[in-house]
Amino acid sequence: MIRSISSALRLGALCAGAALAGCASLPPPSPRVASAAALDTAETQLGRLAAASLAGAGPGESGFRLLPTGDFAFDARTALIHRAERTLDVQYYQIADDSIGLQLLRDLRDAAARGVRVRLLVDDLYTGGEDPLFRTFATLPNVEVRLFNPLPARGGNLYGRLFFSLHDFSRINHRMHNKLFIADNRFAVSGGRNMADEYFMRSKLANFIDLDVISAGPVVRELSAVFDRYWNSEPAWPVQDVVPLRVEPADASGRFDSLVRHAPAELLPASSGPLGMTSVDDELAQGRLSLVFANAAVFADAPAKVGRGFRTPTATTVGTSVVEELQGARFEVQIASPYFIPGPTGMALLKEAIDHGVHVIVFTNSLGATDEPLVHFRYVRYRKAMLKLGVTIYELSPDLVRRSGSFGDFGKSFGRLHAKVTVLDRKRVFIGSMNYDERSAWSNTESGLLIESPELAGQILALTGRDRSESVYRLRLGPDDEVQWVVTAADGTERVLSEEPHRNWLLGLKMFLLEPFASEDLL
Repeated sequence: MIRSISSALRLGALCAGAALAGCASLPPPSPRVASAAALDTAETQLGRLAAASLAGAGPGESGFRLLPTGDFAFDARTALIHRAERTLDVQYYQIADDSIGLQLLRDLRDAAARGVRVRLLVDDLYTGGEDPLFRTFATLPNVEVRLFNPLPARGGNLYGRLFFSLHDFSRINHRMHNKLFIADNRFAVSGGRNMADEYFMRSKLANFIDLDVISAGPVVRELSAVFDRYWNSEPAWPVQDVVPLRVEPADASGRFDSLVRHAPAELLPASSGPLGMTSVDDELAQGRLSLVFANAAVFADAPAKVGRGFRTPTATTVGTSVVEELQGARFEVQIASPYFIPGPTGMALLKEAIDHGVHVIVFTNSLGATDEPLVHFRYVRYRKAMLKLGVTIYELSPDLVRRSGSFGDFGKSFGRLHAKVTVLDRKRVFIGSMNYDERSAWSNTESGLLIESPELAGQILALTGRDRSESVYRLRLGPDDEVQWVVTAADGTERVLSEEPHRNWLLGLKMFLLEPFASEDLL
């Protein structure tokens, strides 16, 4: 995730007068038409496939399958779109105007054309320049588009939109970070991926290591209820209330078609994934999907989290719910988070866990892998203290990860961690959109699944451990309490680095100058 809010706010603090002079405003909202997930989908194709896939599940259990590589993760979505008959509910923080985003919208258009109701909910932060795309899409039969917490300023790049919306700070600082895809209320895909090239191995420069999970069973109805709450919430604006239609209504469909026409052919998955499974499309074509059966709980922030006054000592959020689970761990916690800023509260939690004999392992990005150096520099404030507590820290190497086979073939691009997953005592798994930082805790809305499954936990540990020695730095303290980065070769030999990899004086100077202006709750 690109976290440019803090940079724009620093700029705005210096130039607030100019921003206020040219500030934009939203029009008065029109009455919202509420809608809900379809319930009578048992006899749809996906309803029958879900029932067949859940044969053997225990009472109350749902079925789950991990999607660790981009090709398999996108295939899961397209396979569900192609088979949907009643509804497609799609909720994302970002849908980019690139090959992945356009391909998704093109597939949704085709589903709507055959009578499927499409509800698309997108956070408005990264829709700059995409107004024609979403506005013309909303004119198609069976399609509705809503923008979550839209910015008053519509034109220009992200910095310009934020700059001219600074007078509405509470709006621009609180975003919907959720990622959710539901087909016919029978299958759902959730996790960490946005809909953009770099999340599906389509970027030439850098691609994200990420993790989604496909679900079937009772948990899907709970996820649909979460989607409905967001869809019908006050911050979800119909796109037509925010964005004027710049073409004649009769020409809108043709305009949308022209915008998505150049999306490339569909992303085809490999014959077999890192977990030894074939694609979701292939398995559904055979009549059932292989799933792991388990009990699960849905964690989801209320849409009202974006409102003022929500942060109270008794507030229940995804973050506080995950903390409760962490406090219940007995011997091991493994956390993967691309942005990891524990803060004083998190440090106290880590100390409490280690004092009770819990081994805490953290995977995060190295300086060279992160897309947010300022966040990394805040994390560095706590790094040595965590090592002194006894936390085991691994930082992803952008160069070494190219050889990884667990999360895809990076080719000439380098890898960045984006997965947000926690494994508790090797038997419980939390997969969702939440990072371990203040922004996820209190500013963004988040969602995720807590799954009680030693089998899924084992799969995740195998994925993260398979190439660990060759794709990460293991951190330790040297003789003089200095941080060291250890690289372990395949033959077991170690190379120790005493200087932080990929750090240079220019980046250090830039971060030194910017860091005092960015509080942790903005990162």
